[in-house]
Amino acid sequence: MKFKKLIFIVILITLIFCNYSYAAELTADSPAAIVFNTNTNQIIYEKNAYTKMYPASTTKIMTAILVIENCNLEDTTKVQADAIILPSGYTGANLQEGEILTINELLHLMLIESANDAANVLAEYVGGSISEFANMMNDKATQIGCTNTHFVNSNGVHNKDHYTTAYDLCLIANYAMKNDIFRQIVSTTVYTVPATNKYNERILRNTNKLLHETNEKTNTNNIYYYEFATGIKTGYTTFANNCLVASAKKDDVEFIIVLLGSRPFETDFNSQRYLDAKNLFITAFDNYTLSTVKHSGDIITTVEMPNVNFIKRNLNLVLESDLEILINNKDLESELEYETTLYTDKLQDPIFKGDILGTVTYSYNGINYTRNLLAENDVITAEQIHLYLQIIIVVFVILLITIVVIKIKKHRK
Repeated sequence: MKFKKLIFIVILITLIFCNYSYAAELTADSPAAIVFNTNTNQIIYEKNAYTKMYPASTTKIMTAILVIENCNLEDTTKVQADAIILPSGYTGANLQEGEILTINELLHLMLIESANDAANVLAEYVGGSISEFANMMNDKATQIGCTNTHFVNSNGVHNKDHYTTAYDLCLIANYAMKNDIFRQIVSTTVYTVPATNKYNERILRNTNKLLHETNEKTNTNNIYYYEFATGIKTGYTTFANNCLVASAKKDDVEFIIVLLGSRPFETDFNSQRYLDAKNLFITAFDNYTLSTVKHSGDIITTVEMPNVNFIKRNLNLVLESDLEILINNKDLESELEYETTLYTDKLQDPIFKGDILGTVTYSYNGINYTRNLLAENDVITAEQIHLYLQIIIVVFVILLITIVVIKIKKHRK
């Protein structure tokens, strides 16, 4: 009996340990994935992140940021007939020819309800045509740093020449989330577009299930809900399968996750993209800490300053700015490897407090973090000492002469 209890305890401990180990490991079932920390621009997990994939409606992230940067959101535009023509099976907002909407309303239709016709209207308004707007999208992608992305439309309707990668899409999302207007829209769960000249009021519900506490169909708890989720965009076509660009923020730490090519079949309890996203967020927040490993003003190294033969001075070089790194909790107590580079030509000159005299580079998980090294204080050179001595001697002589003159005048009296 005791032996059986012992076996049970051993198995229990093993399971707990295995579960802990599993929980600490970032992993995704989706074909392509990336987990990116926006605080440090650090990738902590990737899977086929540089493989060309179809983005589907996550394309609209780029469309939105171009519209926001090039428009007054309160301006209005009239829907043209060609903009509302969509291939069969693609989502639209049932926009009507001649309907007048604000740019802000169209952005909400596009980002919250993923309306493809709204994306077309916005593209024509900003670029003059969808093809010209696609050129703007490609130029912007290059500016952001994308190297394996090509857009041919504003909404993600399938085209074999319309592609990106999880990494490039992450760069685009990170750029977009720095815009407060974009961030606010993609975090909105429900939005009402007022009645227009051609259509009744539209009530929009965000397609991103990470944002909803309840399942709208069953009015029960939504198992995909994640309390720290802040956006961003879903996507689906039969060629792209399910796609998701998601963000979450907890205690000022923020992650962006991109999942591409996830299984097309989804139920209220079985969605590869949402389960992947939620598990990745939980694991990332549980196992990584944003830590200031070095502070501004910390002494990094000390150099000997030779100022002619008879003067030598030890000068502390200090960190110019805080070094903040996203660290796996198991490495929190470990010392980071670092390498200093000194500007030897500047060490020969007169030095003043705050002068940049070199750099220090810390390495963690294959990523280098470089900060400037500053002089902690002034260094007086031999020439300066000679000058100060001359001034002191001159002052002393003048003072001595003055005292002698005063005494002579007193004696005469």
